[in-house]
Amino acid sequence: MVAGLEVLEEDPRNHPCDTYLAYINLLLTWNKAYSLTAIDSEESMLPHHILDSLTILPHLHGVLCLDVGTGAGLSGFILALARSQLKWMLLNSNKKIRFLNQAILALRPENVKTVYSRIEDYQPGIKFSTVICMTLTSLASFRKAALPLLHENGRFLVMKGSRPEKELAELESLDLSYSIH
Repeated sequence: MVAGLEVLEEDPRNHPCDTYLAYINLLLTWNKAYSLTAIDSEESMLPHHILDSLTILPHLHGVLCLDVGTGAGLSGFILALARSQLKWMLLNSNKKIRFLNQAILALRPENVKTVYSRIEDYQPGIKFSTVICMTLTSLASFRKAALPLLHENGRFLVMKGSRPEKELAELESLDLSYSIH
């Protein structure tokens, strides 16, 4: 884990590495019954879940953060562990929210709450400075659904598996600026 954090230019001393490992162990246990992730080994979870989640740390903006469709807490739960000064809302509309509630009880981060809801139905009464998503939906669809939740100076952070050329062209047609990292 230390080498992976160093590749991300993160000081391992500033990270709760033991808590990341405790999260992985909890995920491995729950994954057997609830199929939370297709990745089913600690060796694979570390780079694919923990380190991948941490890649967006430099792009977080503000203090109030929302992870839409968080699933097993990837990436929001991991980012909440990494940056305890940020407040995180983890939004999901399926049974995976049970795992997250158990993870909160077991690991005790004080900056995380869960909401069982679809994004279209979620009305928190506040705006978020950062809204993140590991999305399978189109970027334009995600933007449309999440825009009412984003502060006017906020930032969307979307993690996609590959460069979505067609979706980026859609964003350009909407006259939106974006950057790829």
